[in-house]
Amino acid sequence: MTVSAISRFDATDVAPAIGSAVRTDKQTLLSGAKVKEIREIMERRGVVVFPEINLTDQEQIAFTHTLGTFAHEEGEGNQGKDDVYPITMDEKINPNASYLKGAFYWHIDGTMSDKPILASIMSSRRLAATGGETEFCNTYAAWDALPEAEKTQLEGLQVVHAMWRSQLYWEPEPGYELLKRWMSRGKNTLPLVWKHRSGRKSLVLGATALQVAGMDIADSEALLVRLRDWATQPRFVYRHTWKLGDMVIWDNTGTMHRALPYDHKSGRLMHRTKLEGEEAFA
Repeated sequence: MTVSAISRFDATDVAPAIGSAVRTDKQTLLSGAKVKEIREIMERRGVVVFPEINLTDQEQIAFTHTLGTFAHEEGEGNQGKDDVYPITMDEKINPNASYLKGAFYWHIDGTMSDKPILASIMSSRRLAATGGETEFCNTYAAWDALPEAEKTQLEGLQVVHAMWRSQLYWEPEPGYELLKRWMSRGKNTLPLVWKHRSGRKSLVLGATALQVAGMDIADSEALLVRLRDWATQPRFVYRHTWKLGDMVIWDNTGTMHRALPYDHKSGRLMHRTKLEGEEAFA
C-alpha cells in the first residue's frame, strides 16, 4: 500500500505536558509509513489521539501490527488469535467486567509483570450519555519536576505491587473466597523510579502499589499518596472526552490512566489492542 500524496499527518499538542492529536487518514496509518513518527510522539508526549479516525476492528488490529508486536490478552482462550478486547461493564459482552472496575483509579497496566505492555490502542464504539472520559498523566514529566533533593531520596526505593490492592478500591469488603482469587495473582516488587534504557526516568505508582518495601506502613501510604497527588496534578494531565470513532494510543511505560465514572448500564464500549512490552522495569 502506498501513501497518497494528499494524505495528512498533522500533530498538535492537546495539553502542556502530555498528549498530541494527529489528524490523518486511514490509508496513511495502515501503510505503516508514519510508524517512526507515531512512536516518537507516543514516547515524547505519552498519548496520541486520532480524532474520529473510525478504524474497523480489523483495521485496528492491522494498525497495531505496524507499531510493534501484537500482545494477546491473558486467559481469553483465543490460542493466540489476534482480536480486539471489549472494555465494558456489560458482563454479557465481557464476562470479566468486574475486574475492569479497578480501571476507575489511577494505574499502570502490567505491574504484575516484569516487562509491562508497551502501549494500549483503544477505539470508541459506544459512548455513555455523560461521563466516561479517560484521564492520562505523564509520569516522566512528574519525575522531572520533582526537587533534586527529593529525587535523591526516592531513587533506590522498591514498592510491592498487588492486583488485589486495586480491587479493594471498588470492593473494600470482599468475601474471603473472592479475596483469595484476587491474591492468587501474586505480587511483584518494582522500583519506584524506573530508569529507562533511553536514560529517562519515570515514577511507577498507581492503585496496585501496596507498600514501599522496608518502610513503616503509615509512612509508606503517605509517600505513595503524596506522589500520586503530585503526578496527577492538572499540569501533568490530559483528559480525553471521547467522540465516536476516536482512537487513542498511550505509552504504558511513561503514563498512568483512569476512566472517569459513568452509568455502567449505559452501554459504553471500547475496543482495545495492545503492544507487547519491549523493556523490563529497572
